[in-house]
Amino acid sequence: QVQLVESGGGLVQPGGSLRLSCAASGFTLDYYVIGWFRQAPGKEREGVSCISSTDLTTYYGDSVKGRFSISRDNAKNTVYLQMDSLKPDDTAVYSCTATPIFKDCVAGVGLDFWGQGTQVTVSS
Repeated sequence: QVQLVESGGGLVQPGGSLRLSCAASGFTLDYYVIGWFRQAPGKEREGVSCISSTDLTTYYGDSVKGRFSISRDNAKNTVYLQMDSLKPDDTAVYSCTATPIFKDCVAGVGLDFWGQGTQVTVSS
């Protein structure tokens, strides 16, 4: 079955860290741009980060720059999102997506293939 599976979410205190994983099954991530997006209740979907398939070019949304870091391990068919200095505003469902086009990931358009998402809650 071709799918993306996110994991690593949970409850963390403000200032804490989490590492999310996006694992592919049924296909190889090598040739795809992988993006992380998030959506909080009552809010629009927000682009968090993207990583290219070739030269590892990265993109970060303004709200997470300097705090989040995206990486990929093609041998493990997995992309990671390291989230540090977490804030309550980071609370959301985080989902990953795969696309062949980096600019589509950055723009958040034309994204048709998603994982089921993982909940991140930042609260004391």
